[in-house]
Amino acid sequence: MRYRPITFERLAGELAERILATPGTPWVRVAVDGAVGTGSLAGALTDPLRVGGRPVLRVSAPDFLRPASLRYERGRHDPDARYTDWLDEGALRREVLDPLSPGGNGMVLPALWDAERDRATRLERVALPPGGVLIADGELLLGRGLPFELTVHLSLSAGALRRRLPEQEHWALAAFDRYEREVHPAEVADVVVRADDPRHPAVLTAAS
Repeated sequence: MRYRPITFERLAGELAERILATPGTPWVRVAVDGAVGTGSLAGALTDPLRVGGRPVLRVSAPDFLRPASLRYERGRHDPDARYTDWLDEGALRREVLDPLSPGGNGMVLPALWDAERDRATRLERVALPPGGVLIADGELLLGRGLPFELTVHLSLSAGALRRRLPEQEHWALAAFDRYEREVHPAEVADVVVRADDPRHPAVLTAAS
C-alpha cells in the first residue's frame, strides 16, 4: 500500500465519483471521520454530488452530542468520556441513519442538540428523496457498527494531530490515541486520506 498525492479539489471529485457509483438502500450513507477537517471535506463533496444529479444532506456528529450533564459526568476534560460517552450514537442511528435504511421513510432530523447552548435544536425533519446521499462528518465515528455504505477516514500522524488540534483540546489526544489502538480506523475505513498537511492530502492506494 502507498499514499498517492492529490489536490483537495481532485480528492473531492474522486470521492464524489465513488459515492455516485456506490449502490444505495436506495440512499447512500457516507461517513467522513477524523479528528479535524471533516467538515471541509464533507462540504466540498456537496457540489459534485449535486452536479451528478443526487440530492445531498449533510449532518454533523457534533449536533448529536449528549447533554452536558451526561458528557461531563466525569468532568469536562475526561478523554475516556469523550471517546465513549459524548456522541449520542443511538440518536444518530435512530434519527438519521435508520430512516435511510431499507424500508425507511427518508425523513431525517438534521440536528438534535445544540451543545453550545445545551438544549434541543427543535428542528423539523427533512425529506431526503430516494437516490439521495447522506454525508455525516465528525470524530470517532467508526467501530460503532453504524450503518454506512461508504466510510472515509482522515488520517493524521500523532505529531500532525497535536499541531492541528487546538491547544485547548489537547486533553483529548488520549481519546484519539485510544481510537487508533482499539478501532484502527485506517484499516477499517473504505477510503483513507492522509491529511497531515490539509493543503496536500494523499490517498491510500494499493501498490502497483
